[in-house]
Amino acid sequence: MAAVDSKAHVAGILQPSFLPWLGYIAQIHRADTFVLYDDAQFDKNSWRNRNRIKTAAGIKWLTVPVKATLGTTIRDVRVENSRNWARKHVSSIQQSYAKAAYFAEHEDLLHKIYDQDWDFLLDLNVFALREILKRLGLERTILFSSELQVEGRATERLVNICREIGANHFFEGAAGRDYIDQRVFDQHDITLEYQDYQHPTYQQPHGEFASHLSIIDLLLNCGPRSLEILCS
Repeated sequence: MAAVDSKAHVAGILQPSFLPWLGYIAQIHRADTFVLYDDAQFDKNSWRNRNRIKTAAGIKWLTVPVKATLGTTIRDVRVENSRNWARKHVSSIQQSYAKAAYFAEHEDLLHKIYDQDWDFLLDLNVFALREILKRLGLERTILFSSELQVEGRATERLVNICREIGANHFFEGAAGRDYIDQRVFDQHDITLEYQDYQHPTYQQPHGEFASHLSIIDLLLNCGPRSLEILCS
């Protein structure tokens, strides 16, 4: 991982995710300002509305049912509340993590997230993210791309967002190598750095370790050591 100048203002820009994985939180940790790219087009059955936990029977998806059509932006996606999805999520998490070392300490987090009636997926994702960051002791400035009113497409818009918030260093996920044009960043003297996240291992119930799960797996199993493990 490249060293960051002490005077750098590091930006992270990601689409909102539901109970995101560790690498997502690591990008927030690295950033000074984190921008939720909430006016991108919604991709159904993506990380926007689902994530994974570990159960006694193996990996299980937690999916939030949504109402969205082609072209709907992430911020406009509504939750499909005719299904009793929240109760099923809570039941799955309770059954899977009841014996986890820090389940009792954070069980109230489930009720904070799931006992509310959510109309928009974005509101659910942002609320859950902020609550999880509090538990991790991680404070960052969080903004929304839709509120910045920045023009441009693809790489150009990412650069313009960085310029709008005064960032001179952009920390991007590894997948960005496939579509980002670094020349645009170079033209504006913005350092582009790609994440190379090495997933840590930690104590889990239910047998052999499984990686790339929701952050709640780490939090319920490792409690106050979660951020240290996540960044290790």
